[in-house]
Amino acid sequence: MRKLFGTDGIRAVAGEAPLDAKTIYAVGLALAHQLNGSHQHPRVILGMDTRESSPWIAAVLATGLCKGGAEVESAGVITTPAIAFLARRHGFSAGVVISASHNPWQDNGIKVFGSDGYKLPDETELRIEDEIFRRLESVEAPAPGDPPAANPKYRADYEEFLRSAVPGLDLAGLSVVLDCANGAASAIAPDLFAHLAGTTHLTHRTPNGRNINEACGALHPAVVAAETKTLGADIGVTFDGDADRALFADAHGHVVNGDAVMLLAARDMQQRGLLRNHMVVATTMSNMGLEAALRRDGIRMLRAPVGDKYVLERMQQEQASLGGEQSGHILFPHLATTGDGLLTALVVLDIVRRAGRPLHDLVADLKVFPQVIVNVRVREKRPFDQIVTVAATIRDAETELAESGRVVVRYSGTEALARVMIEAESEVAMRHHADRIAAAIRDELGV
Repeated sequence: MRKLFGTDGIRAVAGEAPLDAKTIYAVGLALAHQLNGSHQHPRVILGMDTRESSPWIAAVLATGLCKGGAEVESAGVITTPAIAFLARRHGFSAGVVISASHNPWQDNGIKVFGSDGYKLPDETELRIEDEIFRRLESVEAPAPGDPPAANPKYRADYEEFLRSAVPGLDLAGLSVVLDCANGAASAIAPDLFAHLAGTTHLTHRTPNGRNINEACGALHPAVVAAETKTLGADIGVTFDGDADRALFADAHGHVVNGDAVMLLAARDMQQRGLLRNHMVVATTMSNMGLEAALRRDGIRMLRAPVGDKYVLERMQQEQASLGGEQSGHILFPHLATTGDGLLTALVVLDIVRRAGRPLHDLVADLKVFPQVIVNVRVREKRPFDQIVTVAATIRDAETELAESGRVVVRYSGTEALARVMIEAESEVAMRHHADRIAAAIRDELGV
């Protein structure tokens, strides 16, 4: 059972365990030691988002890595998928990102990619965890210092990769709104889209260390949807803090989520002979409406646990060429090793451009089942099947909904939350069961 690593690295309030200086230093030492076991002269590429805590966390982590015998280089403020790309492209032993993705500015995190550009397997994270705890018994936090100086060539390399991944894309005649979430996309999107012609409206691109994800970005897609409609633009795109995912808006001001993007991409890839085994890998959170729409085109939909890491694992098992999450993590393994919001934006814009049809028209037949997600803050994460009242309430919902809905109850991998997702043809039944299950969890585990 992992104690530090969640579904997307280590994440906590910056300055508090496990993101206090002593633990961060131990993480650097432990990671360097692991790398020394498989690389003769380990090199690590480091990147970070725009939170005010990111520089000092990067400085402490780099100190630990260097003390452990690794060489550290920095790409500065850059997206998470950029570090995955750079680790693989430049032969680094590992890539590390300081980011808490969509979380508020007070939080931060440490994400690690291997030399192949993929997130670490669970067993590797467990080995690192064990060593971190051993080292915490003896290490002291280092004196505060400065993070490694950023080398601008790495950002340029990543931007060149994005342009080459979707060659010939020309947005002339299109008007696009880009919500950068005051996060890492703010450092990349302006220059990237300036080379694509068209009219680009950049919003939420002035990070101050504390406004990342604040009433903007992929957590608040209605914001870019409203801006797209107000400006009379063709498409809106919104990223999260580290830009590993993207959501969209059509010209009518409607949000277009990851399910719709997978439908759009699956049809395009199937037409071009790129959709291997006629399948898409989604998660337990994807809507039943997506499954039905794909089925009409002869495409199977498989489900993986929540987390793009687990989607990718299922894709590799099934040899699938497209997968993703409703939240906007979309995986194109023929292009990249991890979800990339900027890459997804370029792919979607390219599909719209080649189709010669508006975004809303391309996904108009996606009939979404009513779905609600209720978050319950919890004090501990006990297995639901071990809590009699909670387990009984979940069984009641599953029995009543049967083939006309779905029940997914899980803990967040990054926060102290239980997530109750109910999907049903009847909105009344959906809300009834979501409220009952949430109340049962709140009574037993609520803060």
